[in-house]
Amino acid sequence: MSMSKYVGAHVSITGGVANAAINARAINAKAFAFFLKNQRQWFAKPYTQAEIKAFKENLSLANIKPKHVLPHSSYLINLGGPDIEKRQRATVAFIDELNRCDQLGLVQLNVHPGSGLRKISDAECLANIADSINYALEKTQNVAVILENTAGQGGTVGDTFEHLAAIIDMIKDKSRIGVCIDTCHAFAAGYDFRTKKDYQKTWDDFAKIIGFEYLKGMHLNDSRTEFAAGKDRHESIGQGFIGVDAFKYIMQDSRMDDIPLILETKDPSIWADEIKLLYSFIS
Repeated sequence: MSMSKYVGAHVSITGGVANAAINARAINAKAFAFFLKNQRQWFAKPYTQAEIKAFKENLSLANIKPKHVLPHSSYLINLGGPDIEKRQRATVAFIDELNRCDQLGLVQLNVHPGSGLRKISDAECLANIADSINYALEKTQNVAVILENTAGQGGTVGDTFEHLAAIIDMIKDKSRIGVCIDTCHAFAAGYDFRTKKDYQKTWDDFAKIIGFEYLKGMHLNDSRTEFAAGKDRHESIGQGFIGVDAFKYIMQDSRMDDIPLILETKDPSIWADEIKLLYSFIS
């Protein structure tokens, strides 16, 4: 088994964030994602010193490096919205999450770029997102913002490589920005991975438009809906419309070495099996 690939899943924090690494270890994960707090609430109590210490100890016991952990920001956070007060509230919450990452000794935070809620143009929305991120980066340290591509539903931006590149272009400190490509979202947005030829074309486009130096993580999800359906519906590996070959290509592609490859598939009870399956693809 090649250890240049770091596969895991988005694990639960029930009982506290310190349990995330324990849950990752239980499924033989070499990477993981988790929410830094309850993702349905704006604010949470600060971490105690004991929680921070326990998180770091459990991470060490699980033998997982901080760079292979990709926390996911709250779904409430919309950095691109048309209403300035709501956007400021979202940015304050985002800064809190960046600080939480830093407290836990982690180096990156995954975020869905945002939505103009169909009230402003994509260009305005992208500028708002870049503004919010620039402000958040000025107010924090050490942690990079990782933009996740979207399926494009509900007025969200970030469903094209061009959108992600446009945001990166407007970020002042490019050492603290990256992207996470979700296979289900990309497939829903019209990027194909199913044949070797399509896989190569998608990643050639990525290399030209964004650049592999910005690829800091992936979400490995099959899709319950058909190609270019514009819907965000995750399915277990090999059981959806993407199919198993795409995941073989990823596991055999050295460009995806040394970054967190995170399952967000719909059945947590088979994550350990899916991780094992993915590692079996490395020839």
